[in-house]
Amino acid sequence: MTALRYLTAGESHGTQLTAILDGCPAGLALSTADIDEDLARRQLGYGRGARQQIESDHVRIVGGVRHGRTTGGPIALVIGNRDADNWGDALAVEEPAEPGARVRIPRPGHADLMGALTYDLEDLRDVIERASARETAARTACGAVARRLLAGVGCHVFSHVVEIGGVSAAVAATVETLRTVDGDPLRCLDAAASAGMQEAIAAASQAGDTVGGVFEVVVAGYPAGVGTYVQPDLRLGTRLAAALMSIPAIKGVEVGLGFAGARLRGSQVHDGIVAGQTGDYRRASNHAGGIEGGISTGEDIVLRAAMKPIATLMSPLPSVALGTRAPVEAHVERSDVCAVPAAAVVGEAVVALALADAALERFGGRSIGQFSAAVEEFRRRLHER
Repeated sequence: MTALRYLTAGESHGTQLTAILDGCPAGLALSTADIDEDLARRQLGYGRGARQQIESDHVRIVGGVRHGRTTGGPIALVIGNRDADNWGDALAVEEPAEPGARVRIPRPGHADLMGALTYDLEDLRDVIERASARETAARTACGAVARRLLAGVGCHVFSHVVEIGGVSAAVAATVETLRTVDGDPLRCLDAAASAGMQEAIAAASQAGDTVGGVFEVVVAGYPAGVGTYVQPDLRLGTRLAAALMSIPAIKGVEVGLGFAGARLRGSQVHDGIVAGQTGDYRRASNHAGGIEGGISTGEDIVLRAAMKPIATLMSPLPSVALGTRAPVEAHVERSDVCAVPAAAVVGEAVVALALADAALERFGGRSIGQFSAAVEEFRRRLHER
């Protein structure tokens, strides 16, 4: 990220999560309610663990916003962890008089083992706390700001779950239906598939197991002409794939038809170019998912991400103790059975951040007025070409 940058800090069961978002133009209307709405959506979903009954995430804006509008300075966001009260001195900054027991048994599929070996740690707790998906609450808060920024130029970001535990949805998404998807327990547009997904989650829970799935992010109204083909790291698809892969447990990303397009002929894949009703250039279909040659086309941007099953199992897999390598069962940490609906909301956040960054880099502007005017001027010019 170059124009819009963010950093997060904090531990899963520490006092708070902290985020700094730098590069947001001045004059953007922003309130805590705007951010809290997405934080609440991140906690939705059948299959979530007991922690969601403890936490009720709310943000405090402690910098970069004055009288309801961004100032152009870095925005500082804080999300308190209510569960920290239950952890005593386990995460104290100063060493306590009586340190607790160290975690020495890594979980297969988690960052535990390689994190400890990489950072030369004796206690896996240091890895567990930072590698936890709890960190994504901070990124969701930053993404809520980016969502507001994009909305100012007519761009809106949605998501929905398309598969969990091998059960797939058969209903195609539209902007109208995506606005109502939070009403489903799994944020799925297909009620019958949602019921089957819930059965798969319940069965996995009963077996002490977990399930993963696939979610889709749909972006409507993003300006054409953002991104480039001249350098590989600046291609819009590169940025978006990297953003989605940064979410814990994401193991695959598709754009448009994705892997399905590899099994078809070019005549079935590529989108014919037509004149739009307002005289602009449009596509007869959108198999490319709104990106061609690393540049946005003006069509909906469609992305899918595959999430593996959560690594913590209540019926643990075999592992070994750190140091001695003695065979034992893996460590058990309180966890979810399925977090695909929540990951989809995080997916919205990181996609919004990547798209806002790319748009600010493309159009510039130190204020919302300057940014919006530059986008509209470019849209006008496209209609004249």
